[in-house]
Amino acid sequence: MARTEYFDDPDAPQPNSMVVAASAFVTDDEGRILLQRRTDNGLWALPGGAMEMDDSLPGTAVREVKEETGLDVRVTGLVGTYTDPRHVIAYSDGEVRRQFNVCFKARVIGGTLTISDESTELRFVPPADVDALPMHHTQRLRVQHALEDRAEPYLG
Repeated sequence: MARTEYFDDPDAPQPNSMVVAASAFVTDDEGRILLQRRTDNGLWALPGGAMEMDDSLPGTAVREVKEETGLDVRVTGLVGTYTDPRHVIAYSDGEVRRQFNVCFKARVIGGTLTISDESTELRFVPPADVDALPMHHTQRLRVQHALEDRAEPYLG
């Protein structure tokens, strides 16, 4: 299923759903960032996805990282909340969502890096190399906030 993301675009379709989601800023021992190249839009992103009825938000981040990358992680902190109503995601099945995303910091504690059907490539990227990757503005903002190592989480 294809996905198109809009940000502050007057031509964006009107949302027809609200989804609670979690993402994870995962780093390895060298400080590199785990990114996936998504199959639905070809862009690089942090692992993450929708919360299920029996999940907590930190549990969602852990589960999504495992499903999308094969890695086990431990949540270590909070990057921020991302709820900007100007960010709209349209799917080819007709869903147009606003997403309430909570981004967590996490560390790898096990597992084996494995590509899922949601990604075409997985990579630990040095922070200096992130700017060269095609990435949606909202993903880049989460990475930027995490790298700033803020004293307080971003609330937006």
